[in-house]
Amino acid sequence: MSRSWERAIAELRAQGLAARASADRVNETGSDLVQRTTAVAVHYAAETDYVRSARALLRAHLAGGRPPRRLPVARVWPRSVRDLWKDRVLERTGGLWRTVPGTSAVDQMRSAPATPLLDVVIERAEGLQTSLTGHRRHPRMYEKYFPERDGGVRLDGRGRPAPTVPGFPDPGHPVNLHFAGGTGLRIQPARAEEASRLKDDEFAVHDRALAFGDAVVDLLVEARLDGTRPQAGRLRGAGQWVGREEELVPTRAQWPAKLSGLQALTPAGLGLLMLACAALPLTFGNQADLLSDYYAFLFAVSGAVLLAGGAIIYRAGPRLIQAPGFKAAVPGIAAGLLALAVWQGQGPMADHFFAGPYERYERELADGCLAATPYRRDAVQTRVENGVLLVTPTSQGTTLRLGPAEDGSTHPLRPVDAATRKVLDGFHC
Repeated sequence: MSRSWERAIAELRAQGLAARASADRVNETGSDLVQRTTAVAVHYAAETDYVRSARALLRAHLAGGRPPRRLPVARVWPRSVRDLWKDRVLERTGGLWRTVPGTSAVDQMRSAPATPLLDVVIERAEGLQTSLTGHRRHPRMYEKYFPERDGGVRLDGRGRPAPTVPGFPDPGHPVNLHFAGGTGLRIQPARAEEASRLKDDEFAVHDRALAFGDAVVDLLVEARLDGTRPQAGRLRGAGQWVGREEELVPTRAQWPAKLSGLQALTPAGLGLLMLACAALPLTFGNQADLLSDYYAFLFAVSGAVLLAGGAIIYRAGPRLIQAPGFKAAVPGIAAGLLALAVWQGQGPMADHFFAGPYERYERELADGCLAATPYRRDAVQTRVENGVLLVTPTSQGTTLRLGPAEDGSTHPLRPVDAATRKVLDGFHC
């Protein structure tokens, strides 16, 4: 008996128990829509983890290898975005359809030495494939049609089929379902029985997923543990959250149908702050003389800041305006004041970091070691030639040659000849 196989099978059993418990939990949740949809998401994810882990262990068993050190389970997203994780799981049924064993996996099972338990696993895998076929083909049973005008507003399915798009004779093709000229959508009358069978197969995927995982557990227990069923092992993945729906996805405040005047100040102030932050890349890029060459990148960064800021306002805004009365406007007022500070301060800050040659000369030399010399600010004439700053005193003296004299540069000015170096050394610069 291998310790690694015992551990892996015990963890697989724990996932199976969690998947069943999650299905029961869906039926136990009350009328709270948030908790119920969260329980459904946990059920889908735990079920998918069970099938995915069962496939991984079955593949290792048939190949005669060692089980993976960690069973493959989907990761639950961080707390701040778990509502998005829930929506994604519900939309994709937890990814269950992508875990259905394919033809190559079933062929690998058939190529192994036949045993009664392996035959059951193959049968369960084929059942999952049947459900996948129903999932893929059931939408093809619909068609666009023109309802009969009977004075009512309900569509009862009576009417004539809409003409199909040229080149797509199947009324259930996605092109026809989106672009055919009908105003209603119904199951094709001639395929109603087939549609019902495919729908039943599709909805049976949950029972078949649990049956497939259980069959794999039975096979592995018999083949690897000599029929000794281990206790349930460590549980990972979505199964850990069964019964903890409120902790997993807390109820999030929603935007009110209509904002009061004080409440409207908060999203307005946050929007101003977002615009001020989005202008930062353009302001610094322009001062650094990068806007003409990298305008596409800088505008893309500004757009990303706008999108990120809009997402943050959309998610955090309802919570910020929950306070009563004037307190609902405090976050917006604070954000507006901060936006004003950012807007007013970004220009001088960009000038400081990406100053031109004249400003750098005044900052680094004229206002410092040369302040009491013939090279002070009001006693020189300056010009730039070929990337070199020429500083000529109005009285007699050596013309300083400093570089690099570039717009938007962050490099300090340095002497470019020996005469300039001698003058600066003489003034202890």
